[in-house]
Amino acid sequence: MAGDVGLTDMPACAVVDLLNRGEVTPLDCLDALEARTAIVDVAVNALPTLCFDRARDQALLLMQRPIGSRGRLAGLPVPIKDLTDVAGVRTTYGSTVFADHVPEKSDILVETIEAEGGVIYAKSNTPEFGAGANTFNDVFGATLNPWNTKLSAAGSSGGAAVALATGMAWVAQGSDLGGSLRNPASFCGVVGLRPSPGRFASNPGAKIDRLLNVKGPMGRTVEDTALLLDAMTGESPADPLSLPRTESFLAAVRSGWRPARVAFSADLGITPVDPEVASICRAAAARFGEIGTLVEEAHPDLSEAHDTFQVMRGLAFAASYAGLLESHADKMKPEVVWNIEKGLGYSMADLVRAENNRAAMFRRMNAFFDTYDLLLCPATIVAAYPVGERYVKECDGHTFSNYVEWLAIAYAITLTTSPALSLPCGFTSDGRPVGLQIVARGRAEGRVLAAARALELVLDLGPITPIDPRSG
Repeated sequence: MAGDVGLTDMPACAVVDLLNRGEVTPLDCLDALEARTAIVDVAVNALPTLCFDRARDQALLLMQRPIGSRGRLAGLPVPIKDLTDVAGVRTTYGSTVFADHVPEKSDILVETIEAEGGVIYAKSNTPEFGAGANTFNDVFGATLNPWNTKLSAAGSSGGAAVALATGMAWVAQGSDLGGSLRNPASFCGVVGLRPSPGRFASNPGAKIDRLLNVKGPMGRTVEDTALLLDAMTGESPADPLSLPRTESFLAAVRSGWRPARVAFSADLGITPVDPEVASICRAAAARFGEIGTLVEEAHPDLSEAHDTFQVMRGLAFAASYAGLLESHADKMKPEVVWNIEKGLGYSMADLVRAENNRAAMFRRMNAFFDTYDLLLCPATIVAAYPVGERYVKECDGHTFSNYVEWLAIAYAITLTTSPALSLPCGFTSDGRPVGLQIVARGRAEGRVLAAARALELVLDLGPITPIDPRSG
């Protein structure tokens, strides 16, 4: 099957089954991806850095182990977001400051994926330092939405989502602070899961007690996303937040668990939402009723989300990039400079207020899940917008005050530490995908995934990806 591009149409779980039966090899998978990437990436720019030679070396080492003992991924290739270090592979963080950076050591998470039989073959595109939900940068340019290449793929895991949607990946690693997994999943018609903080071990970075920014899995289906989640999960003494592996999330998906009572909110009480997006998501949420779930309209009080997120995000950017601002401000995009400066300008009173408000929001969300198994809402407030617009400036008559405020429906959930998944749930009248956000109590990824799989079956959208890029 070497070079068989048709292999890339298959679900990741099916390909892993083939690998575990010896019917294909990791090299066959790499040949198929390389052929597919050569055909389609010129139209979408999702995987700007390829490392197939390194991947084949890794695959040959893996193939020295007996079939069936090659880890959970068994030789399945995985692209890594260009914010995450891979040893010996150009890693730019989407910034011209690091345009020629080649790390000597991989991030802990990459080492975990490789230990579970994942073969790294590419870096996926991201905006500079992951800032802004539109994947463009001055190193590689913009990543385009394959449903309409005039539109944004969102971000910051835009390259990962587009690689999935076009058959250049079976699963993909991303990350999420203000929706960076959920936004591109919604825009591109794939699945993106923001897990609970600590679910994976990863290099801590400047702020070791981080709760906002997490890495996570993406896939074309819920099962495929759970497969990668299992391969990423685990603890390390080098990451003080990391949690031990306690369950199989793929088994949770297949457990048959169904929620008894869920809440739907079109706006969480904090943001405008495009009426068509709200209608699509409401209709999808209502279909939980077909499996016996009670669906009600409700949401917790998240009214402090805007101020709290701005302060906490500003602190994170200041801690991570203040030194670069002093030496390389001229090389950074204005939104990043603004975020760092905002962070440096906050007072101790601002930080105390934000921490207190975040704690209050967490407590309310946790109490909310005493009544409801899940909270449902749109993953994003709009469908894909023109790629030339740096961010969404207006929605349903409301003008946003900055470049991240339009992401509130995602970042409000981030602040509560709840796991959240974007599931394809329908299309706008002009064919743009829309994602439903499924949220549960902290550390309840198994419930999120099981419920998402149940709804995926009810919605029966079919294998909507992979697709060939469509221009306009």
